[in-house]
Amino acid sequence: MDKPYVIGIDMGGTNTACGIVDARGEVLRRGAIQTQKYTEADQYINELHKALMPLIEEVGGIDKIKGIGMGAPNGNYYTGNVEFAPNLPWKGVIPFAGMLHAKFGVPAALTNDANAAAIGEMTYGAARGMKDFIMITLGTGVGSGIVVNGQLVYGHDGFAGELGHTTIVRNNGRQCGCGKTGCLETYTSATGVARTAREMLDIKKEDSLLRNIPVESITSKDVYEAAIKEDAIAKEIFEYTGRMLGEAFADFVAFSAPQAIVIFGGLSKAGDLIMNPIREHMEKNLLPIWKGKIQLLFSALNEADAAILGASALAWELKN
Repeated sequence: MDKPYVIGIDMGGTNTACGIVDARGEVLRRGAIQTQKYTEADQYINELHKALMPLIEEVGGIDKIKGIGMGAPNGNYYTGNVEFAPNLPWKGVIPFAGMLHAKFGVPAALTNDANAAAIGEMTYGAARGMKDFIMITLGTGVGSGIVVNGQLVYGHDGFAGELGHTTIVRNNGRQCGCGKTGCLETYTSATGVARTAREMLDIKKEDSLLRNIPVESITSKDVYEAAIKEDAIAKEIFEYTGRMLGEAFADFVAFSAPQAIVIFGGLSKAGDLIMNPIREHMEKNLLPIWKGKIQLLFSALNEADAAILGASALAWELKN
């Protein structure tokens, strides 16, 4: 293989991680820059170039690089643009794939971060060999990537797969950052779990380890740590969150009949605390034709590398 490596870039709202990846999915070199530091997109690209070039030289120079893949909030695979991302310093439409191509001189592609995770899982992880699956990322928000017949679903405009913004509570649902109310994300993201904790502590009178923490400071990690100590309210918060996810997953199955739903992100660290109620409530709400047939899996990718791997997987498809 004359170009044995690709570059994966994971643009987060706060930090950007990047790496050089080989065909087996090994991240050979890693780097990082701060996303928020640069007021101009050009400065950001220059800084990425500065961080990556020494790593590229270490693996034999730019001639060894087949292409660059980037996962970014509101990244549009069709256009190569990041479009109106609410949590990034640059507003409007930014042609990042074109800017990367111009700066590095190799082909570049871009997609959103959850789609990048799905591609990574299909190329290197738990969904290897699967043609139909859904990737759900449970982090600050809830993202998703839908794969049907071996192809990621982008829709007509490049933005398909916003399952975190399907409505799970129709009346008096929680306000979401997207402007809607009752979105799945407002209940089942890490921030959603913290909101549930505040609500339950307000309604219930029982003792809880969570009452030792200032209510506005409670995080999903605090809820997990209390739950593994058998705290009743913390366990109920996971039961409630898992029920919401399980009911939503049953709807998602009705849409695309996936072989598996793969769960990735911070909340997946809760293991059975979250998985058991998801499984119970998904099965309860599935049509009989799907009962017992849909696998629920945790991501097989190391979380630190997953987004880099997913983004890098885009680059193997690029034509030189």
